Amino acid sequence: MRVIFLQDVKGKGKKGEVKNVADGYAHNFLIKNGLAVEATTGNQKALDAQKRKQAELVKQELEDAKKLKEVVEALTVEVSTKAGEGGRLFGSVTTKQIADALKKAHNITLDKRKMDLPDGIRALGYTNVPVKLHNEVFATLKVHVTEEK
Repeated sequence: MRVIFLQDVKGKGKKGEVKNVADGYAHNFLIKNGLAVEATTGNQKALDAQKRKQAELVKQELEDAKKLKEVVEALTVEVSTKAGEGGRLFGSVTTKQIADALKKAHNITLDKRKMDLPDGIRALGYTNVPVKLHNEVFATLKVHVTEEK
């Protein structure tokens, strides 16, 4: 019997695949537990429509990420913090502080985990912070750390 998998089934198939399986296995396990449906023409058309919709969503996400990249690269985020002699900071500027400053100043929400800053910023001045907006889209955010008065 041909079935369309609705979920991944270990050793049998992945979500969206159409495969031949034994009739008993299909009726008694896959269909009964909602893991698959019979591969009729109607179900096949629904699967194709769902795949097209998913492809459009992925394409839209990529376009949105490219637009956000242009906006982010044009900005400079200002972060004020306490500093000591020679421009050394007390502590460091973290990605959370950068994300909060970006939200407050420019009303752009970026996840702090998408910023590639392993140790934080430990000195005054300008720093370029790489940001992963999408699997294929990377941006560089300029961060200006100034001394708090």
